[in-house]
Amino acid sequence: MNILSREKQIEVVATLSEGVGTPKGNQRMSNEFSRLPPKPGQMQINQKQGSLALEIDKQTEIQGIGMGVLKDGTPFLNQRGLARLCGIENAHIGTISSQWSETEQKPRIRAIKDLLASRGLTVDSPHLVLTVEGKPMYAYPDKVSLAILEYYAFEAGSNFKEEARKNFRILAGSALQDFIYTQTGYDPAQQIPAAWQLFHDRVSLVYDSVPAGHFSIFKEIADLIVTLIRGGAPVGPSFIPDGSVGIQWGKHWTDSDLDGRFGVRIKYEHEYPPNFPQSASNPQHVWCYPDASLPEFRRWAREHYIPNCLRGYLGGKEKQGLLPPSFTQLAIAAIQSRKDIPQIK
Repeated sequence: MNILSREKQIEVVATLSEGVGTPKGNQRMSNEFSRLPPKPGQMQINQKQGSLALEIDKQTEIQGIGMGVLKDGTPFLNQRGLARLCGIENAHIGTISSQWSETEQKPRIRAIKDLLASRGLTVDSPHLVLTVEGKPMYAYPDKVSLAILEYYAFEAGSNFKEEARKNFRILAGSALQDFIYTQTGYDPAQQIPAAWQLFHDRVSLVYDSVPAGHFSIFKEIADLIVTLIRGGAPVGPSFIPDGSVGIQWGKHWTDSDLDGRFGVRIKYEHEYPPNFPQSASNPQHVWCYPDASLPEFRRWAREHYIPNCLRGYLGGKEKQGLLPPSFTQLAIAAIQSRKDIPQIK
């Protein structure tokens, strides 16, 4: 990640200080950033990202422009800060949010959505609602902020704003992200996504805790958990896939009298990391199973759990607001690409 040079930071701050909110008068034009081509891919912004993703990691205000970075690395501007960049009243940005999902779309909303779509981006809402000191705050992710800024710079017809045009030229491409990262002191190179860190913490605690001659559900489905994390699943205290698999496998074990076929299952002490609320009742006494039954577990997971149960589990997490509405389909498609998995229902 290339962060703005110190000289460029000074230039941007000076330019914003001179130009934001001053529609009259001659203003010094700064050197322009090269405008980057749109990147392929899709982004969905909605409130159903899980509480961890909506926590603020860094936050500051520069010349009245509020900005910050979420725990998942998403840079954002607050409503007032975005309005100042665009050279408009704060209420106009609020109107964009309130009109975003109307059946009859206003020309302004259609234009901003088209700008996002041209970059492969779709959003359910232009903002996220964060809680700051007990009060709600509207946060506009950098990509949405740039689309709104570009609208007022070039697409608003006679209502275009010179401040927006100048600021867009400065902050186009990845420059807004870099600027927010720099001003808030956020170093993306040092950030490990929360889901990976939480998964790593669990692995570190349980890697040698299972008695010899037995296997644990958590370790055995690690590849499935990794696939879900890569797809964006916030695996953590409220999203523990091995719990779902363990419940279903335990039912299969007792219904099929697998004690008689493979030997008696036993319990072992399973520890959760301190950053999991479940750790308050450590150690957890969890079933582990004879190694002789491992081929049967893998067959059952491949032929029963993944095709018949996984969709329902992920769908339930969507309803709880822990996953975006499209996640289940994307996760199923990723898992379905494995040749050893039957058709998922």
